[in-house]
Amino acid sequence: MLDVFEIFGKFSYFGVFLVLIGVNASPILMPPSWIILTSFYLLDPTLNVVILAMVGATGATLGRFVLKQISVLFRRFVAEEQKTNLDVIGDYLNRKKYGYMIASFLFGATPLPSNMLFIAYGLMRAKSLGIYVGFWFGRTISYVVMIYSGNAILTPFLELFEDRLIGILLIDGAGVALIILFASINWTLLITQRKIKFVKPKIWRF
Repeated sequence: MLDVFEIFGKFSYFGVFLVLIGVNASPILMPPSWIILTSFYLLDPTLNVVILAMVGATGATLGRFVLKQISVLFRRFVAEEQKTNLDVIGDYLNRKKYGYMIASFLFGATPLPSNMLFIAYGLMRAKSLGIYVGFWFGRTISYVVMIYSGNAILTPFLELFEDRLIGILLIDGAGVALIILFASINWTLLITQRKIKFVKPKIWRF
């Protein structure tokens, strides 16, 4: 990973932008992008934190757009029951003026992995500019906080997951668990009657 920082670091902000696109376009097995941005800054403290955060947020948003478009292709493999369930929550968010924007902002403003959120957007065939606007602003804010925190957050995190692959797998595993939980909710009942009911998720049809 250090080689990646050294190679792309030579291109300054543009190098950061390219790395963030690639990392966020991948559905799994990628480190959190705030770790990458913080690492770039620690290697080159002359970078402006706010500009770095905005460049990183732009690359991350473009990468998530690519991931969402790829995820749309997998909708054909989703069971009809789950398609209907996903469409219900999609229609609900479409009726809310800032539904998608708020949801994306909340994910973007935290260090939570957002790959599964955009996979869900793709399966829902969500179409809203608010998805990307909310995510960009949320990511910019969270990146500024994380970069300024620097070693205070990065070092303990890496020590917690000394084997980085295990750490990445655990984070991705948590994301998969969240998407399964999301698919298990009967959204029709929750939206119309404000009652929570879980159903057995029959996500894929093979």
